[in-house]
Amino acid sequence: MSDDSTAGNGIFRTTRLEEADGPGTNPTENRTMGEIIAARFSRRGFLRGAMATAAITATVSPMALMAADEARASEGKSAFDFPEVTAGVDADHHVAEGYDADVLFRWGDKLFADAPEFDPLKQSEAAQQRQFGYNNDFVGFIPLDGADDHGLLVVNHEYTNEHLMFPGIVTVKEAKVEVAPATEDRVNIEMAAHGGTIVEIRKVDGKWQPVLDGRLNRRITSKTEMTLSGPAAGHDRLKTGADATGTRVLGTVNNCAGGVTPWGTYIMAEENIHGYFKGTLPEGHAETANYKRMGVPGGSYDWADFHDRFDLAKEPNEPNRFGWVVEVDVMDPNAMPKKRTALGRFKHEGAESIVAPDGRVVFYLGDDERFDYVYKFVTAGKYNPDDRAANMDLLDEGTLYVARFDEDGSMQWLPLVHGEGPLTTDNGFAGQADVLIETRRAADLLGATPMDRPEDIQPNGTNGRVYVMLTNNTKRKEPNAANPRVDNAFGHIVEIHENDGDFTAEAGKWEILLKCGDPSVAEVGATFSTETSVNGWFGMPDNCAVDADGRLWVSTDGNSPSDTGRTDGLWAVDTEGAARGTSKLFYRVPVGAEMCGPCPSPDMTTFFVAVQHPGDGGEDWEGFGRPSYYEDLSTRWPDFRDDMPVRPAVVAITRKGGGKIA
Repeated sequence: MSDDSTAGNGIFRTTRLEEADGPGTNPTENRTMGEIIAARFSRRGFLRGAMATAAITATVSPMALMAADEARASEGKSAFDFPEVTAGVDADHHVAEGYDADVLFRWGDKLFADAPEFDPLKQSEAAQQRQFGYNNDFVGFIPLDGADDHGLLVVNHEYTNEHLMFPGIVTVKEAKVEVAPATEDRVNIEMAAHGGTIVEIRKVDGKWQPVLDGRLNRRITSKTEMTLSGPAAGHDRLKTGADATGTRVLGTVNNCAGGVTPWGTYIMAEENIHGYFKGTLPEGHAETANYKRMGVPGGSYDWADFHDRFDLAKEPNEPNRFGWVVEVDVMDPNAMPKKRTALGRFKHEGAESIVAPDGRVVFYLGDDERFDYVYKFVTAGKYNPDDRAANMDLLDEGTLYVARFDEDGSMQWLPLVHGEGPLTTDNGFAGQADVLIETRRAADLLGATPMDRPEDIQPNGTNGRVYVMLTNNTKRKEPNAANPRVDNAFGHIVEIHENDGDFTAEAGKWEILLKCGDPSVAEVGATFSTETSVNGWFGMPDNCAVDADGRLWVSTDGNSPSDTGRTDGLWAVDTEGAARGTSKLFYRVPVGAEMCGPCPSPDMTTFFVAVQHPGDGGEDWEGFGRPSYYEDLSTRWPDFRDDMPVRPAVVAITRKGGGKIA
């Protein structure tokens, strides 16, 4: 048996991978976002003497000042109108009164007419390859023929929780958790449960249903053959014993958030790739520093025991083939997915995009680790709305930028281009391929601003702004009077204003929309409006969406009974006028779950959401109070059957009787 406990708290190793609770791998002394925030407001004279701690709570955003309580009482109202859900913790999910939350797909559900029904006691790789994967994260909807009620649902399957998936592998002895060693069959099932799903859906009598004979239905897994394209493709650092060309790779892993391009392709972002590798590089190997910066190897999975490509000693270049953005042509079920190297290699959270005024397309990218960076990619070519084929390789040419946030409220986008500034041969970059393979090191040298876990970044075409979700950073150790949240347990949201409203701009301004956490606790320093109820505040912003009306929705990762007294959920957040900074809870997930993939349909009559890793935890919930695993689960959502384990699922939220959400 392998010991899967840590510090006696019974947290499983895949849970630790997801929580990204390491110290961070950024070795630079670049000024952190916390330090810049502190300097900005201190320099403005907002924070003086003993008043500093109280003042930062009230004045972290100048825009928040303009929306003071007096103004709220006399001007404007929230853009959202629904009965708020009560925050809390239990075994079920909950949606606002007047709405239905219907489970659309669960782990193991069949995706093809001839696929086997899910049987948790008879799992196999072959079955899983034709069933809905595990731990759904990003959700996108791509209309077919312009219809609002018929389209393709695209879903990422980020990672697997072996202790929740497989019977008979966990034992608990004297509060110590042990997991049986992996088998090849178990590993292959896990590999098939990773990746993505493309499935046709149709609304019938107001409810969404799968089309199991849809010709475009497809599973993408950790073994699906893919092409490497763009500036790094074919480079020696991407070549392996199985691929002498450096252009073909098997599979994708840890696909967190993603995106749908303006031309209707599906984007999968590879995030915590380090956890899939084991072994040791040969002494003095050229990739040693590169892999250290990425945290490779992480050893969260035992795939290397059965697949040599995940063993650094046997295939030292394999990790360089992961950590990219993957593009999939959903209209061709036989099309080979492409890893687009022009967008850089790091722990990609997502890749949301928008067409700029000049027709170029801008992708916003977060590197989800403590003290890492915010990026954007601007295509060289322009989007052609009349010729889909002309757009299919836009992601192979363009400029990747990293953000530097300055204390005067300005920001700069710094180009990661070989030969510019420190990105030279003298610093170990022989060409653009090296810059992209080691994107993090290149950004370090440019002086980018280390952030508090950059996750989803969403451009808003309605108001011209960009919203950056920063989940938390409990590892910052240097407190000062102007920045009391050194131990940033609850995260915040940054709002970017690109110069002249042009998303391709190389400079702009920034503000803090929200500092998250319980506003009733002064030490937390949260900045929700006073109109936000006890149910409306949240911590740990993660994913987000902007709906067709330009309204912001935020989902969370990390709320818990002990940290916030509530589960994760989906909150509606006002960004305009007197209601700015007001938040309302619309939907909450079962105990142990994370809220992922908020996706409003184009006509705003459906909100698709992903409930990830339900039941992964329960030690701190008074309704359970012990480690949760297959035989002893904190919840059996969504089936609530003794013969069924807990199952991650995608939920479709609709208004009772039809109509627009909120």
